Amino acid sequence: MKKVVIYTDGACKGNPGAGGWAAIIICDGVEKELCGGDPDTTNNRMELTSVIRALEELTEGCSIELHSDSKYVIDGITKWIKGWVKKNWMTSGNTPVKNRELWVKLLEASRRHEISWNWVEGHAGHEYNERADKLAKSKCPT
Repeated sequence: MKKVVIYTDGACKGNPGAGGWAAIIICDGVEKELCGGDPDTTNNRMELTSVIRALEELTEGCSIELHSDSKYVIDGITKWIKGWVKKNWMTSGNTPVKNRELWVKLLEASRRHEISWNWVEGHAGHEYNERADKLAKSKCPT
């Protein structure tokens, strides 16, 4: 299995508001940047979109080390999602899971990969996280 490292980030001017997402994919020493924006979204939606788009970009199943500064994404995929699915997409408080359609897409996009989900502290000087943050912010439509 090909080894890949991915750094993702999402940004929003206002929440909700104009948002941007970005991912940096590193494979065999080659870096690829992906990014996009949405005029009316939330930060969490952009964080999820960055991960989904990065995973969908890969053409084969890979061994992935994924880094995100979003506790929402990391905790959601590693701690909460199994319970949400078991409870038919309801939270522990019996309310519908927000962004369900994106969580479903993330589950689908992650199925063929072996993924290590890693939280990285945002705005702490980590080179690739800072690059992803800057790229995501540059895509926030104004």
